[in-house]
Amino acid sequence: MVKPDKWIKKMVLEHKMIEPFEPSQVKAGAISYGVSSYGYDMRAANEFKIFSPQKHKDLQAIDPKNFDEKVFESVFAENGSFVIIPPNSVALARSVEYFRIPRDIITIGFGKSTYARSGILVNITPFEPEWEGFVTISISNVNSVPVKVYAGEGIAQILFMGVSEVCETSYADKKGKYQAQRDITSSKVD
Repeated sequence: MVKPDKWIKKMVLEHKMIEPFEPSQVKAGAISYGVSSYGYDMRAANEFKIFSPQKHKDLQAIDPKNFDEKVFESVFAENGSFVIIPPNSVALARSVEYFRIPRDIITIGFGKSTYARSGILVNITPFEPEWEGFVTISISNVNSVPVKVYAGEGIAQILFMGVSEVCETSYADKKGKYQAQRDITSSKVD
């Protein structure tokens, strides 16, 4: 039986599954990223789109079927630097890593506990078989105070699961609307 971390490294080499790829866990002075025991801790890139409830007091509702990009402000941080997520607010970011998921793999993402203990919740939908792209990451600050989120450091852990039978229809087969996304991508409806 192959150890899980060696299996991930093997999958990365065979399928160019994660680029850039950090083959070990990087922790020194940073929120950890790279290969973990059963997955990969991905990093947040330096571009964020932040929603500020104070700037949009008159907003009645956000409509995921008709999304207005004007509710976000683009903010950039250098690696090793951070952005401030306002209290009770949401931000979008993208991963540093570009992912290519093989047809016989599915993923589940979880926010890092370091951020969860600070009131930051991270949501990432599963990466379906044959999905590829930079990950759009939803970051929620459920605190009543601002919280720092660091660019170039770990934001979420992705767990990879092999399947016993390959899916009949992959994300690529469906021509999924988020396939090969390069930028932070807001909600879309086909």
